[in-house]
Amino acid sequence: MIFPMGFTRSDWRLIIITVAVAAAAGVAHYAKLGGDVAPFVVAAIALAMLASLVGRSVEALGDRLGAGATGVVQSALGNLPELFVVLFALRDKLYGVATATIVGSILANVLLVLGLAFLFGGIKHGRQKFGSDAARTLSMLLALSVAALLVPSLTAALGSHATRAALHERNLSIVVSILLLCLFVASLPSSIKRQKSAEKPEPSSAAAPSDGAGEKHHSWPLGVALAMLAITGLGAAFVSDWFVAALQPAISSLGISEAFAGLVIVAIAGNAVENVVGIQLALKNQSDYALSVILQSPLQISLVVAPALVLLSPIVGASFTLVLSPLLIAVLIMAVVITVLVVLDGESNWLEGATLIVLYGIIATAFWWG
Repeated sequence: MIFPMGFTRSDWRLIIITVAVAAAAGVAHYAKLGGDVAPFVVAAIALAMLASLVGRSVEALGDRLGAGATGVVQSALGNLPELFVVLFALRDKLYGVATATIVGSILANVLLVLGLAFLFGGIKHGRQKFGSDAARTLSMLLALSVAALLVPSLTAALGSHATRAALHERNLSIVVSILLLCLFVASLPSSIKRQKSAEKPEPSSAAAPSDGAGEKHHSWPLGVALAMLAITGLGAAFVSDWFVAALQPAISSLGISEAFAGLVIVAIAGNAVENVVGIQLALKNQSDYALSVILQSPLQISLVVAPALVLLSPIVGASFTLVLSPLLIAVLIMAVVITVLVVLDGESNWLEGATLIVLYGIIATAFWWG
């Protein structure tokens, strides 16, 4: 059933739940209710719901602009909540949270979400096959972009302090960020062409599943999509501020490290509901589209979000660089190499999925104490 403004029942349900949870997060923040942990949990849930609604708005906007522009719009705007969270963390000098969040967002997709998609899809359908050409393209793009992202870190870790490059981490990070953003812009024409030529699978909202059989995805009018994106983007900015404000007390109360908070909690909260889509598609045996949805997100992080944070950090009085700790460098390289090896054969099974999930759990545990 379609309601006024083009919203379906599931759209209205998502909007109402998001408004209610965001309001609760605001009350907990301003009224100082719930101690140290409850405001953080409520803000995390509100952030996840807003991320879902931003994703739904971006999807609707892309649909109205044409199939070819959908992927481009999602790349440019789909990670707004995560961008806001890291910017506010940098403002509060939580550099450990900021850098770990960037790495954690990539790890969560290529290990946890991809693993869950392989696991559940494999249990339900057995061995699943996907287009090896598309998988090869996405995985190699991810490997190349992450390799470029790691150059400042490797320069700082392996270069001598007497090396000029090692003394200019900020300048090197800026150059790498500009080049990565240029690569993103250069990839837009081929991305649009690929989106236009791709056969679209069964309609599915990136924000929320449908209300059951019979309810299909419908595009919102262009004005509604633009207004909703503006409103949800503004809401994401406020909730991100509340989330970061509640983060430090929660870290102290729970006894976890900033690295774990960024690597696991913040990274998953910013993408939780949206990542469910990749798992749903695997359960529907739409493995090609599931792989594309899951791998596009870390690709956006490395090509757009991380470079943007380097360039925007002075706005919040911070100086963010792409220099990571040795352990973050190691786990990021390991995760990307394993992902490339897993997807290159063009098929998956439940055991591969379980292995990826276990590896993610081990890495997350290693960062619990810092």
